Amino acid sequence: MTDTKRQHLRRQAGPAALGLALSLTLINGSATAATGPDKGITGPCRIEGMPNELQCGSVKRPLNPAEPAGVQIAIHFLVVPAMARNKQPDPVLMLAGGPGQSAIGVASMALGRLARLNNRRDLVFIDQRGTGKSAPLQCADDRELPTPEALDANAQFKRLESCRQDLAKLPHGDLRFYSTTIAMQDFEAVRLALGAPQWNLIGASYGTRAALEYLRLFPAQVRRTVLDGVAPPDMVLPASFSTDGQAALDASLRACEKEPSCQQQFPMLRQQWAELLASMPRQISVRQPLTGQPESFTLSREMLLRSVRLPLYSPALAAALPAAIAAASAGRFEGLMGLSSVIGGGKSSRLAMGMHFSVVCSEDVPRLAQASDQPGADFGNADAQLYARVCKQWPRAEIAPAFYSMPPTGSPVLLLSGGADPATPPRHGERAAKALAAANAKLVQHIVVPEAGHGVMGVGCTVELLFRFIDAKTDALALPQDASCASKIPRPGVFLPVQASQGQQP
Repeated sequence: MTDTKRQHLRRQAGPAALGLALSLTLINGSATAATGPDKGITGPCRIEGMPNELQCGSVKRPLNPAEPAGVQIAIHFLVVPAMARNKQPDPVLMLAGGPGQSAIGVASMALGRLARLNNRRDLVFIDQRGTGKSAPLQCADDRELPTPEALDANAQFKRLESCRQDLAKLPHGDLRFYSTTIAMQDFEAVRLALGAPQWNLIGASYGTRAALEYLRLFPAQVRRTVLDGVAPPDMVLPASFSTDGQAALDASLRACEKEPSCQQQFPMLRQQWAELLASMPRQISVRQPLTGQPESFTLSREMLLRSVRLPLYSPALAAALPAAIAAASAGRFEGLMGLSSVIGGGKSSRLAMGMHFSVVCSEDVPRLAQASDQPGADFGNADAQLYARVCKQWPRAEIAPAFYSMPPTGSPVLLLSGGADPATPPRHGERAAKALAAANAKLVQHIVVPEAGHGVMGVGCTVELLFRFIDAKTDALALPQDASCASKIPRPGVFLPVQASQGQQP
């Protein structure tokens, strides 16, 4: 989820097109439109990375739901119209990850996976409040910072403190009103504005928490739900970072030991990793991965662990960790620094850090003391300590105790988990599936793809599974889905540098 991206895979934030505004009010905790659905609330727009003209719009929402006439913010959304004229009445709503992704920013990448669904259903992408153009809570761009600043926790804390103070000066800068619960009330207002009787939810990473909260608040408005990389509301993110990251790292080291080519090339990998950790802090010289500028700095244990965590989100990148660790043990750190910078990308990949911390500081950090997650042997409590430090001064929303519950579902739910996921591994999906299936087990299916990382619905045959689940005419036909093909998806083979394949020392 951590989607948590400098700390979570595939952080998406980007430009959202402006549309026509529609004012809605919040009455007794639910959104209602005074004049009913208005078919004219959207207008034509162009979105970067998408070739066709689409429809964009916005709804006006109170920043503080208890003050309907107070400060207003615009919640922006994108509609990708169905291709067929005889389209189905229930759109597909994509809930982005992070927390802090812009759903509109990720739309161009998600569209390929949802193309078949888009044939007869509209696709809807809503920039959750605090992201994209919906009252954005964006901090300064740190992607081209010198490596020591980018990886150093103290430097990051100082940047976040400065950002918090800057955000407080914005017209929409009261950070107490960016909780998942309030955001899902915004989403319900968009549904009413669009006149959709129901819609199908697809949540990814943190988006699964958002989907579960929408399902809890508005169960009758949900036809089907897909949860990809499940981050349930009772998951204490800073604590689980360490537990799940350690499990993924250990699994990656074991995979090398079991693969003959990897074991032959890197027979001392686990020992090299332990010695590398023990050697911290140490002075290193590298080139900044994005700018190419030479840098010399002291690499700390925490900085080293951060450089290893990010590649674990993607098995294809994790396949290069053995070579990078072996090279680093010989004093060459370019591989590790390069891998840690791959996950990120261009302008649309920025996470709205103000929104990220507004959510985590309100929903997760207050529960750190009661978290049952055991710190990883290598990762320890560094992440939890950083979050606790940042959140000490961060304004917090009031979170109802019911938020942390997962009531039994009355509509079909398909959960997807990657066995190699360092952020939302199957243990969280199992817990959510059990709670959702308490009243009717036939409405819930949890599919685990053993060798997949963070994000499953774009891997192999899972795209087809998702389509069949949502497209099924009845609930009885929606589940269970035959997921045998997913279990056969292999782990990527270890990356072997050219010099290593020629028998030279990596």
